[in-house]
Amino acid sequence: MDSDDLHRRRLTSAKDSDAAIAKIQGQGSYKLAFADNEFLLQDDLRAVRLQLEYLKPQLVLEKHQVDATIVVFGSARFLPPEQAQHDLRIAQQQLEKDPANDQLKGNVKRAQIAVKNSGFYQQAQEFSRIATEHNLQHEDENLMIVSGGGPGVMEAANRGAMDAGGKSIGLNIVLPREQKPNPYITPEYCFQFHYFAIRKMHFLQRARALVAFPGGYGTLDELFETLTLVQTKKSEPVPIVLVGSDYWRRLINFEVLVEEGTIDQRDLELFQVVDTAEEAWQAICQCYALKNGGRD
Repeated sequence: MDSDDLHRRRLTSAKDSDAAIAKIQGQGSYKLAFADNEFLLQDDLRAVRLQLEYLKPQLVLEKHQVDATIVVFGSARFLPPEQAQHDLRIAQQQLEKDPANDQLKGNVKRAQIAVKNSGFYQQAQEFSRIATEHNLQHEDENLMIVSGGGPGVMEAANRGAMDAGGKSIGLNIVLPREQKPNPYITPEYCFQFHYFAIRKMHFLQRARALVAFPGGYGTLDELFETLTLVQTKKSEPVPIVLVGSDYWRRLINFEVLVEEGTIDQRDLELFQVVDTAEEAWQAICQCYALKNGGRD
């Protein structure tokens, strides 16, 4: 057999060759590692995913020289006042048609509570407007509002910054509910996370103050995480302000912790409790002696 015959026998047809190449290229092993989702989502790659999730917002914020933030927490379920009032009217109208209906009575009661709590939405919006106006007037302080990026108090915080003509950050996280970003976040500063731990790092890494409005498990988680880091000196002290004295004092009896010896008396000085957006801003101003208390 001459060399030409041997070469022809070793070669498949062009059609077979193309099919073989396509099969190879379709395998996961051939994909570029950074473009292979199945590879990246393996348990062994968790450390890499954590690093990527940290670096993406980090590089964006560094690029835009965002290095000082005011973190605003609070319930994702609080409604804007106008929506809460609308929902109450609807609930009352339905009850008027069937006054004995217990379910409709419950709907009215829940709607009344939503109207009351919508005041915290309004206060969060007002606080962020005040803080952002100050930032725009004193750019050397470079304070930017950051929220969890979702609805409720988070939405109010980003909305207040937009009302003032400023920018704000939203740190969303993938959840079964409430994970959609609110429309008031500055688009280039809207990030989405899978890992709570990395999201927490970005909340606190640049934080110059934390303002907590009434909320549920998530709000309490972030609040006590911050208090613990400051208490144990893992984080530099920052103003921690709780808005809504009636809510916080009914929810948590901090004095019991002192009485039982689980914290020291001085640990109660790690936070302040106030009732209004203006008082929350003044508490931060007093801590840092900001220019004119936010007013020119």
